[in-house]
Amino acid sequence: MEQANSTSPAVTKKRSKLSRKLSDFFKSVYNIHLFILRFFREAFVAPFEFKEIVRQCYEVGVRSFTLITVTGFIVGFIFTKQSRPSLLEFGAQSWIPKLVSIAIMRALAPLVTALIASGKVGSSIGAELSSMRVTEQIDAMEVSGTKPFKFLVCTRVLATTITIPILATYTGFIALFGGYLNVAQNEGTSWSAFMQEVFKPLEFLDFTASLIKSIVFGFTIGIVGCYQGYYSNKGTEGVGKAANGAVVTAMFLVFIEEVIIVQITGNFR
Repeated sequence: MEQANSTSPAVTKKRSKLSRKLSDFFKSVYNIHLFILRFFREAFVAPFEFKEIVRQCYEVGVRSFTLITVTGFIVGFIFTKQSRPSLLEFGAQSWIPKLVSIAIMRALAPLVTALIASGKVGSSIGAELSSMRVTEQIDAMEVSGTKPFKFLVCTRVLATTITIPILATYTGFIALFGGYLNVAQNEGTSWSAFMQEVFKPLEFLDFTASLIKSIVFGFTIGIVGCYQGYYSNKGTEGVGKAANGAVVTAMFLVFIEEVIIVQITGNFR
């Protein structure tokens, strides 16, 4: 009886700690829900910040161009190189272009692009908005009559939503080019013959699903980065936490969305 009473404060403390964590979690979910609703309420209402949207598209797209190019090429080349020995055992090396096209267009191109953008773009957005919050620039914009949410958040989310699908398409073709170089090196296949084999197994659903994935991934990266930065804690420590939180959360959500979209599109095949 005494032993039970002695352990009860510890149990009570654990329960209170768990309840606080659950409360904070559901509070964060609620705040994110309001944040997303606010975005849709303000993003498509005049005045529109076209110049800022174009500038953010440049920041997201053009400044990620080199990294996306190198990564896409390596993914296509390595995937083809690693797949060839297994298919060669069954004498099915002629299937390599089809295998590469299915893997890249259905999954790798949008997923790799989203992961790269989560690390580069998501962290940049989180750190930038967080530093503006720390230096009270966002508060100054509110006092001056400027709508900081519309100018800072809506433009960045729209930019990532627009630009990520374009980058994913580019990544897909660069990855196919990397796969072609490996196939041409081993099989001597021409570019035209390779591309004919690449598009044979692909259907309209594959391109549609890849586009939908890219749009969802782009929106997720933008909204997570902006949320982490816009509501970051004051202080220099908050800048690092916002950047790190934007990357980790965006990557986690990208994987979850990948699983959900694959399951949904699989029902239509």
